[in-house]
Amino acid sequence: MPLLTQPLETVDAYVEHFSRQPLPVLRRTVKDLEALRAEMDTVSGKRIAAVVLADPLMTMKLLTHLESHRRSSQNHDITTIDRAVMMMGLGPFFDTFTRMPTVEDGLAAHPQALIGVLKVIGRARRAAHYARDWAIVRHDLDVDEITVAALLREATEIVCWVFAPELTRRVYSLQLADRQLRSATAQRAVFGATAREIQLALIHAWTLPQLLVQLLDETQGEHPRVRTIKLAADFARHVAHGWDDPALPDDIDAIERLLPLGREQLLHRLNVPEEAMARFLPEAPQPE
Repeated sequence: MPLLTQPLETVDAYVEHFSRQPLPVLRRTVKDLEALRAEMDTVSGKRIAAVVLADPLMTMKLLTHLESHRRSSQNHDITTIDRAVMMMGLGPFFDTFTRMPTVEDGLAAHPQALIGVLKVIGRARRAAHYARDWAIVRHDLDVDEITVAALLREATEIVCWVFAPELTRRVYSLQLADRQLRSATAQRAVFGATAREIQLALIHAWTLPQLLVQLLDETQGEHPRVRTIKLAADFARHVAHGWDDPALPDDIDAIERLLPLGREQLLHRLNVPEEAMARFLPEAPQPE
């Protein structure tokens, strides 16, 4: 798997480079799918979907494959993994997704990058968990769509760790040296473009379903579904730094405005530890 060591000149050049090679998946995904293939006569689509949804790369791989092989009779987008597996059928699914390259093999010579990508994948999973839970609270019409969109929101950073580990490490080094440095500024300094700019181009090049494109569009941030996904991603990123992260009070204020929950109920739902509770509760009025 050829890795970028120098920045490219344009966003389109990044898209072309990332599209030129097969997208790897986690080694665990390959093993789990091989085990399910051995049970193909009895395995359910839900079990397959659970394996796919544990891996943002596999999720992206499946959805982009389905869109690029769209049948003329298909008059609607497939936006959830259950439906994607059902649309393909079990046999074709397992035949298509076999002998896939793995992230671990591709980054064998870059152990720090492997740690980096696994951290981002873990964060994407947590964001998907939060977004799904909040969508349930909001009685969203399709919580599975919200789950998939939240899982894919970190897709570009994951892809950059996979195909450009040295450049991505430089971005993190800049931010480590200057805690006030915004991610977009560091990304532009190293890549010549932001992750969001590359992501928008990749989404169109890899033909993700239009609904997922809309759910990932931050310009539609007033829409509750889009806001759910953004807040879940922000909260997952900040809480990964610890419950003392300075951005968390604002995150929790925003989540409270999104959900029909009281502050204490929300904090318990977010699994805020007891020792951190006081930081996020309004101060009691002082007696006159």
